Amino acid sequence: MSVQAIRPGLDIVPVTGRVGAEIRGLKLSGSLDEATVSALLDALHRHKVVFLRDQGHLDEAAHEAFGRLFGELVAHPTVPSYAGTAGTLDIDGSRGERASSWHTDVTFEAAYPKISILRGVTIPESGGDTLWADTAAAYAGLPEPLRGLADKLWVLHSNVYDYVGDKSSVHAEGRKRYDEVFTSTVYETEHPLVHVHAETGERSLILGHFAQKILGLGSTDSRRLLAIFQDHVVRPENTVRWRWREGDVAIWDNRATQHRAIDDYGDQPRIVRRVTVAGEAPVSVDGRRSETRRKARPAAVAA
Repeated sequence: MSVQAIRPGLDIVPVTGRVGAEIRGLKLSGSLDEATVSALLDALHRHKVVFLRDQGHLDEAAHEAFGRLFGELVAHPTVPSYAGTAGTLDIDGSRGERASSWHTDVTFEAAYPKISILRGVTIPESGGDTLWADTAAAYAGLPEPLRGLADKLWVLHSNVYDYVGDKSSVHAEGRKRYDEVFTSTVYETEHPLVHVHAETGERSLILGHFAQKILGLGSTDSRRLLAIFQDHVVRPENTVRWRWREGDVAIWDNRATQHRAIDDYGDQPRIVRRVTVAGEAPVSVDGRRSETRRKARPAAVAA
């Protein structure tokens, strides 16, 4: 596959024909010059997710310093940050944090993160890959009648979702952490099914496992329509799969992708850490902004 240079010194190798690219020969840090950061953003907007090998020099402080080059960092709204950091999310498979399902980060908030940056700390010898899907390509590939329908629909997102899924694959520790930590505050937010990207102008779908119901429809019709649109997102031609090595970094446009960590590594250790860059509430095709409708502690906890 041919190598592209978006700007001098930044080599881009596409991983698939549609989504994902590897950037070679770049050492990440919080002191990258403005031209390099701009080139990274160009690559991100074009490929939706970019991967960099051999970044083992990054620790938590350097990871956060790099993230700040793209904007203000934002901590996870319910899960405490990793000890000693401003907003790093520690994801450790040994604690049962293995909800392997398609999602866009934190869409249960109105202004969810615009960029996510994930670093491989401890990687299993086999398994533990991550998939990404291009939600802009999914929208563009919809048949015209479905695109017209999608443009008009709004969806309720919440952090109270079907975490259990296939009960046989859910670890008890993960279930406990979900109940006590992840849903310690309940969010409900209304998003357009289709939003207009603030920087590229592309239209893409806002879906994933936080999407609970299409507003104005009954549960059966809502469930069927959500499944139809989600199936378009995760078609193989819209996806890329990354085989991690320790020290790898993945950067993705959280406004134009979904991702899924694959839980196939058994008892092997897997630790990854993530920082996220603050975003703005999405804007629908007709100019309306997403809005959080509920942010409250569950009744049983509030008492």
